[in-house]
Amino acid sequence: MLLMDLLLHLRYFRTVAEEQHFGRAAALLRMAQPSLSQRIQRLERELGVRLLDRGARGATLTPAGRLVLAETDLLLAAADRLAATVARVHSGAVGTLRAAVPPGLGATAVAALLTAFRAHSPGATLELRELPTADQTAELTAGTLDVGIVRHPCPAPGLAFGPTLHQPLGALLAAGDPLAGPPELPAAALTGRDLVLFPRAEAPALHDETLTACARHGCTPATVLAANGPDFTRGLVLSGGAVALVPRTPDEAGTVWRPLRGTPLTWRTSTAWPEGKDSPAVRLFTDTAHAVLREHADMRTAPSARMVFPRPASEFPL
Repeated sequence: MLLMDLLLHLRYFRTVAEEQHFGRAAALLRMAQPSLSQRIQRLERELGVRLLDRGARGATLTPAGRLVLAETDLLLAAADRLAATVARVHSGAVGTLRAAVPPGLGATAVAALLTAFRAHSPGATLELRELPTADQTAELTAGTLDVGIVRHPCPAPGLAFGPTLHQPLGALLAAGDPLAGPPELPAAALTGRDLVLFPRAEAPALHDETLTACARHGCTPATVLAANGPDFTRGLVLSGGAVALVPRTPDEAGTVWRPLRGTPLTWRTSTAWPEGKDSPAVRLFTDTAHAVLREHADMRTAPSARMVFPRPASEFPL
């Protein structure tokens, strides 16, 4: 007898033992009494012992039946716990999810992502790392990462993506910079300045797309400086002359952030995972990340009226 059949037959046996009557047990189990009797007989044959004494007034446990019933309760309780655990795994509520976020996502967004995921899946473990898009795509393809938040263009065959959000870029300036006065700037106003941007190796396609979009909107920097983190970026800006293209950043001593007029530059962001491996935990992470990025990282869906200039693996908002 297969394990699943054994468990089912043991459940039938327990019901008969509790009711001490085949007719009442059959009614509870919603099955015909002859069928129930045949199943109990098969269980007895498999175990090689008589479990019940049948009589005109019902069914009573034999000494062997009482021993088997005690073990049956333990076995079925364990089977129920196993089924509940498997159900939680299928729902994404338990297990370990290997995930990554891109550099510069922001402390508030990262903390909110961790908090929200734990709230929705308290039994799961989220192993979160900070990885550039290029490293994420390599690990997603290799299977060492389950899901990530990537910036586009993300030319990686074999990956599936969640909904795309747009994160507007603005200019981080020294507080005393003449451009810091107006509440917003045209992109062309940054022409001739040293432009601070993330290292190209982190996301080559996005790096090139950002500079191409700058040129299309009249901005030609004197030179492009690479900065790995917010502290070094701010240091280059504070040194005088340099302007950083970054998402909305809180004003800190000595620097201010100004949006670009008309939102000409955005970074497109989404979750990504290996195609065909969108487990419940991955779907939970994707839904959680989408909500967190909108609320805590100044990301939004693209306005329907926005024109888009398409290229292979790329697009530039006009």
